[in-house]
Amino acid sequence: MTAEPDEIGRVQPVVDRGPTVLRIALGGQLRKLRESKGITREAAGDAIRGSHAKISRLELGRTGFKERDIRDLLTLYGVHDPVERASFFELARQASEPGWWHRYSDLLPSWFSTYLGLEQAASQIRTYEAQLVPGLLQTPEYTRAIVTLGFDDAETDRRVQVRQLRQDVLRRVDPPVVWAVIDEAVLHRPIGGREVHRAQLRYLAELSLLPNVTVQVLPYSAGGHAAAGSSFSILRFGEPELPDIVYLEQLTSALYLERRQDLAMYLSVMDQLSVQAERPDRSREILLSYAERD
Repeated sequence: MTAEPDEIGRVQPVVDRGPTVLRIALGGQLRKLRESKGITREAAGDAIRGSHAKISRLELGRTGFKERDIRDLLTLYGVHDPVERASFFELARQASEPGWWHRYSDLLPSWFSTYLGLEQAASQIRTYEAQLVPGLLQTPEYTRAIVTLGFDDAETDRRVQVRQLRQDVLRRVDPPVVWAVIDEAVLHRPIGGREVHRAQLRYLAELSLLPNVTVQVLPYSAGGHAAAGSSFSILRFGEPELPDIVYLEQLTSALYLERRQDLAMYLSVMDQLSVQAERPDRSREILLSYAERD
């Protein structure tokens, strides 16, 4: 267990979380303190010898915290009690500790490292994939085939290893609920060759038997749908102060959407896809049927 200051500075116990989510939680607490005092981002930035943009990044959890900045902000916001201040410093320290993916930082762009931190801390992950099997559900051979499409160098093994380490989250003591809707087009695309593809489909069917994993196939017969041409994931966290996040990955960057209207639209689309897709038991049959095709 770790601890987190609540809206008025008292410390509440929370479940252990990764550094990315701890940064978001700490940033959110600092934002609430600033707003409760009617202090602008510009004034807060001046207090730490920075800009309003830096305050925005800190409050969104997009960057790490220096103890000096935390100290000056708490003083500005009127938090003087030594115990309360110590709780913020401890949370900042934990938020600065690197996750397991840090040792692969030479391979991972910063925008994807952020996603890994969120993925490892999520309590629910809903994803729609139009082209490929979702990364959390890939076999090593399937992953290798995808990796070598974009990178064929001495780091291939490490790139594959990163994706496999991500999957440890599925079988930990408190695994997230993973709900994947996969377009039927994915079942037709033999990434890595026929045998690799077959093994991947069987593995998907096997994973779908886990109590925390649901896999649905969206068949061609469903016709048009609201997510046509777009893959995305929605991450939800166990802590009410953390908003849902929609993740959209591009070739060289990613988008993280948190606005209420964006979340509402993507949640609605995901619900529609889940209704249009085959039931989980029928989807499992379809996966195994495709795996046995010549």
